[in-house]
Amino acid sequence: MNTTVDETPTPASPNEPQASTAQEEEREPARRAILRLIRPAIVMTLALTIITGLIYPGVITGLAQVFFPSQANGSILYVNGKPIGSSLIGQYWTQAQYFHGRPSATNNPQGTPAPYSADNSGASNLGPTNQTLITTVQQRIDDLKKENPDVPAGTPIPADLVTASGSGLDPDISVAAAYYQIPRVAKERGMTQEALRNIVDAHITGRFLGIFGEPRINVLELNLALDGVQPSK
Repeated sequence: MNTTVDETPTPASPNEPQASTAQEEEREPARRAILRLIRPAIVMTLALTIITGLIYPGVITGLAQVFFPSQANGSILYVNGKPIGSSLIGQYWTQAQYFHGRPSATNNPQGTPAPYSADNSGASNLGPTNQTLITTVQQRIDDLKKENPDVPAGTPIPADLVTASGSGLDPDISVAAAYYQIPRVAKERGMTQEALRNIVDAHITGRFLGIFGEPRINVLELNLALDGVQPSK
């Protein structure tokens, strides 16, 4: 039995081109609406990039270099034209004839303990009930008492001499922390405690605007003064 298959293509409906054209006409307003939204978005992105990414930083950098050159360049202190440190970043003082700063819990980028590591600042992130922190603070208290044997018994221990800060880079200590170290430093330098206290008092920075923060002493500037060095900025 033979089966005949009609392979003649079915002629397209005369209405199909009209339907396609109608669909295109319906899409055209949507395309125009999208373009109306995209064009200002691109313009605003470019404009804000130029304003906030180039013009604003350039203007602020220029003004800072004119009016606040020292602060804009890191508050670096110089002695005989050589940089010796920043007044914004603490240093690790260990010699007995100098005032010591706040303990630092920073590590270097390799993860090894490195006090005042400015390229990898941070805290220990240990809570007040953490036994490791409790043990560490107690060890610091014991070491502090050994380093300062001439401090009268019962003298309160300043918290900033036995606890690290959130950044690990604090350049300042409290006035109480400086006073606590006066007997040791005065003895090592052959000075009277009264004379040394006068130098300490001369380096006290008061509260910001008289109300914010606490009085403090920059350790680097104080130790340079003890050596008779006047740094430049």
